[in-house]
Amino acid sequence: MTGYRDPSGKALTDYPRPSVAVDTAVLTIADGALSVLLVDDARDGSRRLPGTFLHSGEVLADAVRRSLADKAGLAGLEPVQLQVFDALDRDDRGWVLSVAHLVAVPAPLLRDATLMPVTDAGPLAFDHAEILELAVARLRADYAEHPDPWGLLGNGPFTLLELERLHRVVAPERPGRKDTFRRLMEPQLIDTGEVEHGTVGKPARLFAKSHGDS
Repeated sequence: MTGYRDPSGKALTDYPRPSVAVDTAVLTIADGALSVLLVDDARDGSRRLPGTFLHSGEVLADAVRRSLADKAGLAGLEPVQLQVFDALDRDDRGWVLSVAHLVAVPAPLLRDATLMPVTDAGPLAFDHAEILELAVARLRADYAEHPDPWGLLGNGPFTLLELERLHRVVAPERPGRKDTFRRLMEPQLIDTGEVEHGTVGKPARLFAKSHGDS
């Protein structure tokens, strides 16, 4: 690759190169609302999604993991790449491409992070409001057909009612009857053979996700 030149005689290093950033929408359920993790922009204190610039020798997912570890104390996550944001005026510092990512985690993992309901996030730095909108749409699409694919309920067993409530928080505008939801989701679950204790009335069955949905 060192001696490569294109038909015009230019080497790769002859072309201007943009800086490459990664920005990640970290979504969770907090206080009964679909929420996003926000950080303060170091320049002016405005709110933004956690992100960083790609370092030499890194792949994009590694940069995401590094930024989330540094800015949110999160580790061991598998980010999903969403889209490249490349508007020429998206960053006043210069020519910067951002590769947007999505991560969704149970709220207890976020500890003291600043969380905001996605409906109240308000103006964000750069084009992060657009990234957040895209991430929410992707999360809702993921939850349309499969039970808790991002594991927001955690690792323990759950009732069908708990699952339904979670899905309706993720996508409150989605219509659908309770029996329709249960017919769709129950075949994808494992009945643990146990029931919920400490409740009034008939105990609800407890379920777990199948390995294919984990």
